[in-house]
Amino acid sequence: MNISLKKSLAIFDIEATGLSITQDRIVEIAIVKIDPSGERSEFLKRVNPEIPIPKEVSEIHGIYDEDIKDAPIFKDILPELEAFLENADFAGYNSNKFDLPLLAEEMLRAGSKFDLTSKKHIDVQNIFHKMEQRTLIAAYAFYCNKDLTNAHSALADAEATWEVLDAQIERYKDLKNDVDFLSEFSVFGDVKRLDFAGRLAYNKKNEVIYNFGKHKGKTVEEVTKIEPGYYGWMLDADFPLYTKECLRREMERLKSVKESASSGQSMEDKLNALKNKFK
Repeated sequence: MNISLKKSLAIFDIEATGLSITQDRIVEIAIVKIDPSGERSEFLKRVNPEIPIPKEVSEIHGIYDEDIKDAPIFKDILPELEAFLENADFAGYNSNKFDLPLLAEEMLRAGSKFDLTSKKHIDVQNIFHKMEQRTLIAAYAFYCNKDLTNAHSALADAEATWEVLDAQIERYKDLKNDVDFLSEFSVFGDVKRLDFAGRLAYNKKNEVIYNFGKHKGKTVEEVTKIEPGYYGWMLDADFPLYTKECLRREMERLKSVKESASSGQSMEDKLNALKNKFK
């Protein structure tokens, strides 16, 4: 094992009803968990999404409505899933753009309080694209010299992703073999995201900014002043629940900072008044 782990690493892959973070649902989740000693364990569940799987999607991952009609819904597997993921960082293939946002959406929808933001997230695809720019099948052939014959099977993809990550660390001497470095290196582009979907991000001053649309690049604080209704529009529009939750937290933080500043000023005024009174 080439990676140095301080805690377990959960390599996961999700199959879903489609590609929409807000509208589609998980139908299968597979996790290969590697602990610091190298011992591995697996989590594999099929899930009833409670919505139909489009035929063209089923033809890709091989899971049809009939296959999961008696499977548990996501909320029913949540306790076991949370227990399996506890004290583990994350890795996946294209996971920062799809698997992680979709998982966050499902967890919030099921009422989970699991804090995904406290985890490190390694996106093996981003490492691959920075180094070679290929697909998972090509990455598996390139790094592992094997054919991925069971592509789009969640467990096979998760297994292949783990093998590719391990081979990447061995091949590239510039890649440090620890999760903190690989998590940072997995970030694609110059902007550090706040939410998984990338609608909110940090600028160079570490201020939260909108990362899309007409206000792209402007801070949340700035937009609140010039267009107060923009916040409400985002909460009502078709954005991921996790994006909305991050925006709410930022608005609450800005409100708290403003109230603290105001309270501090009032206290100063009171102290000055007392000083003047006893002069």
